[in-house]
Amino acid sequence: MRILAIETSCDETGIALIEATGGVRAPRIRILKNLVSSQIAVHAPFGGVVPNLAKREHLKNLPVLYGKISANSKSEMLDPGQTRDLKSKIQKIDLVAVTVGPGLEPALWTGITFAKELWKKLKTQNPNIKLVGTNHLEGHLYSFLLAKNYQLKTKNLFPAIALIVSGGHTILLTMDSPVRWKKIGETRDDAVGEAFDKVARLLNLPYPGGPEIEKLANRGNPEAIAFPRPMLDQKNYDFSFSGLKTSVLYYARDHKPTTNDHNLKADIAASFQQAAIDVLISKTKRATKEFGARSILLSGGVAANRALRKRLLVVSRKLSVNFMAPPMKFNTDNAVMIGVAGYMSFLRKKARRFAAQGNLDL
Repeated sequence: MRILAIETSCDETGIALIEATGGVRAPRIRILKNLVSSQIAVHAPFGGVVPNLAKREHLKNLPVLYGKISANSKSEMLDPGQTRDLKSKIQKIDLVAVTVGPGLEPALWTGITFAKELWKKLKTQNPNIKLVGTNHLEGHLYSFLLAKNYQLKTKNLFPAIALIVSGGHTILLTMDSPVRWKKIGETRDDAVGEAFDKVARLLNLPYPGGPEIEKLANRGNPEAIAFPRPMLDQKNYDFSFSGLKTSVLYYARDHKPTTNDHNLKADIAASFQQAAIDVLISKTKRATKEFGARSILLSGGVAANRALRKRLLVVSRKLSVNFMAPPMKFNTDNAVMIGVAGYMSFLRKKARRFAAQGNLDL
């Protein structure tokens, strides 16, 4: 299937064109085009995403990105042959996939409305073209299909433990196949990505905070401060990062790191990051053992954290299981993963209503 995918759940406008084959048992993805327009500069002055500004930017970016995808944009550096080829691919689209949730509802509506209008337009050229609403979290979950080592491991992949870590979610699942999974744990308060962002604000770091914490942590001592590891020793697979964030707040209040006090700020960042990752690693490792998993699958925006990826890779090698995480550019929000999720949803006949569902669950 040739799939045009649209992602507008938060502050990244994404449109992608992919080809998907193999069905639900052995899906294969070929990326024909992937475009993402970031809104970091727009939201940075506010220290976080402003929903109405995100909506405005999506409305502005969607036609521009689609123009590039369809090779109608003068800024697209393609020779005439490539341009004709892309136009031909657009005309032969089998499926339009769009994120319907979870996310910021004003932002979601922009993508949903654009996708429906585009689908109606493309339907005049191809009466059989389908439209499917996708779950943003399933997009993250299925992004392991984009990992470089996926095709080498398909016969020995399941059962697997999947860890989704982002600004809004921290979820641990067991997966028996690409279409059968069960949630075994999730955060009870702050998601780990949200905790990273809040600690970054406490340290007066620029937005987005997660990458800035990681960058600063590389210069600090992760053993300098004994921050708590919430729920580390509890036998369940749930998470809690609110207490860890509060502990950093009190420490920063009592020690008052100044803007120029780089060493103390770096130690706080490194110690916080170590504490958060310790909990993620411990629970994932225990689940891998308990459920006899053959693979650990990592996805979500926080999956771009190199310290987390490195430690999960070490764990997987010690346990003699596969480790899969998508390339860095597919951890943050993008339309490729929405296209993959749309493919799987269509094959499974999984219909969702075409309305913004801000709290849609996995």
